[in-house]
Amino acid sequence: MSTFDIPEIVRQLRQVRDQWREKQNRTDTEHREFPSRDAIARAVESLKGVLFPLRLGPPELRHATEDFYVGHTLDSALQALLAQARIELHYRQRGSAVSDQEIDAQATNALHQFAHSLPQLRQWLDTDVLAAFQGDPAARSVDEVVLSYPGVLALIHHRIAHTLYRLELPLLARIVSELAHSQTGIDIHPGAQIASGCFIDHGTGVVIGETAQIGANVRIYQAVTLGAKRFPKDAQGHLQKGWARHPIVQDDVVIYAGATILGRVTIGRGAVIGGNVWITDDVPPGTNVSQARLQKDVDSAGTATVSEARVAA
Repeated sequence: MSTFDIPEIVRQLRQVRDQWREKQNRTDTEHREFPSRDAIARAVESLKGVLFPLRLGPPELRHATEDFYVGHTLDSALQALLAQARIELHYRQRGSAVSDQEIDAQATNALHQFAHSLPQLRQWLDTDVLAAFQGDPAARSVDEVVLSYPGVLALIHHRIAHTLYRLELPLLARIVSELAHSQTGIDIHPGAQIASGCFIDHGTGVVIGETAQIGANVRIYQAVTLGAKRFPKDAQGHLQKGWARHPIVQDDVVIYAGATILGRVTIGRGAVIGGNVWITDDVPPGTNVSQARLQKDVDSAGTATVSEARVAA
């Protein structure tokens, strides 16, 4: 017999849940309301094996049975994601006049488009893998990069998540992104647009916001933030959502560790952003921005002053 008052705790928890559901106008408790994080995680693990079967697939897999494994695993993963997509669409359209048949058609169409995007997605990931291998002198092979680099893992998740995001499945997309975030410490919103050949080196603490745009062949080091500068509110005091508020990083930019870039600013092509700098204005193409220096001289009060970040064209 339990030494705890389980029935009373259960009753109180039910009461709290009922109060929350009433406030949120959630009265349909007959169906599963939210997608399953565990089911999505399993589907993503399967998709990683589909994309890189001999490296991220099962250890017993060999080249002779590669296509069979890819076909079987892909079908299972897509069916799992289709089920979760239906749940998300039901959740988002609750209280509307949309029928179950219409929701099923929307989910099926989205997953068909997602499935056909996978070959292109693999090609983009190949450019990311090559960028990591060519950009890191410690990398001994592209296989090492795929198997062990957190930046590559984060980009695999991101490219899957971004595709789901564009197909108007933002909750599934966000869960896919957060799975990588929890494993790598790299936080990429699924709405961020990242072109080919991206290399996130080391990666821990990197934050890339929803409306960020990153060009081709960009290298980003750990603890870099591509964030918003301000958060305007509407007349009711609620944060406005959906507006472009994160940086645009053009092709061939390098952003070193700890740099913080805020707002809808543009970092021009080929610019180099030094470590620990703080940027809230546009940076012209080809510019080097380095960390501020402490002045050698002190003022009459004996206080040292810090110069602005040095900019060299």
